[in-house]
Amino acid sequence: MSKVTTSGTWTAVTPTPPNVSGLNTGHVTWGTPAGGGGKSGYSFAGGMIEMKADGSEVVLGTFTHQNFPIYGGGVDRFDVDLVVRIRFEEDSKDREFSFRFHHFETPNVGPVHDDEVDLPTRVSPESVSIDGEEYAAVITGFKRNGKIVNKFLSPENGANSADIVAVLSRVGAPDVIITDVCHKGTVKYTQADEYVEIVNQGTAHADISGWLLHADDPGQNFTFPPGTTLKAGQRIRVYTNEVHAEWGGYSFGSGRAIWNDKGDTAHLFDTEGAAVHHYGYGTEAP
Repeated sequence: MSKVTTSGTWTAVTPTPPNVSGLNTGHVTWGTPAGGGGKSGYSFAGGMIEMKADGSEVVLGTFTHQNFPIYGGGVDRFDVDLVVRIRFEEDSKDREFSFRFHHFETPNVGPVHDDEVDLPTRVSPESVSIDGEEYAAVITGFKRNGKIVNKFLSPENGANSADIVAVLSRVGAPDVIITDVCHKGTVKYTQADEYVEIVNQGTAHADISGWLLHADDPGQNFTFPPGTTLKAGQRIRVYTNEVHAEWGGYSFGSGRAIWNDKGDTAHLFDTEGAAVHHYGYGTEAP
C-alpha cells in the first residue's frame, strides 16, 4: 500500500477561444458570458489517497465541467490539457502525466444545448518502486454515479463531474480483467443493451485476438476477431445485440438475452483455453 497525494493544473486550450483564464491552475475558464452565469470551464480537485499494488481501483481526483451559455468567438471545438501530479510517500517525488480533453461547445440556440466532453485514458510515464517491484499508475476511466463513462453531455447552466479512477500495475505487462456485467437491460424482451465491460489495467498493450468471452451457458460465446488489441488503460464493451463504436463496436449479435437477471458468471479465456478472468454478478453468482 502506498499513500499518494494528487493535484492537477490545466496547461493549455488549443485552438484558443476568447477570454481564457486560469491556465496553470486547477480551474480554467473561457468564453464571453451570454447570460448571468459566468464563463464555462473545467476544474480538477485532488487529495490524499491510498493506492494498493493489487489492482484495486482508486479515485485520483474529481473532474468538473461547468457549463454556462457563452460566446466562443467562432471556436467551438478545442482541446484542453490537464497535467496530474502524483506524489508517492516512498520517495516524495512528483510523477506527472497528461490528459487531453476534447471539447465541443454547442450553440446556445437550436435543438442541442448540451456541451460534449470526450474523456481520455492514460498510463503514467514514470514508475515507483514498492517492495522491490516497479509499478506505474494506469488511468482506467472516469466514473459518474459508480459507472464508467467516456463522454459527458453537460447541460447548460449546470455542472457535470466525474471521478478519475486508476490502478497501480506492474511495469511492462498487460492485465486484462472483466470489470462489469450489465445484466438487466432496458430493451424489452431481447435486452439487447446488456453488455460485459473489459479493461486492460496493465501498462502494456494486450493482443486479445481469438480470446473467448463465455456466458456460462452452451452457445453463448463471443470470440474477439483477429487484430484486436486492448491498449493499456483501455475499456471495451461486448453488447448482447447492439453496436457501440465508442466502446469498440463488439456484439454477440444475439436476438435473445444472454445474461441471467438473477446472477451468474462471465468467463474470459485466451487462445489456449486458459482462464484469464472470471466475474460473478448478481445475487445468485456462484
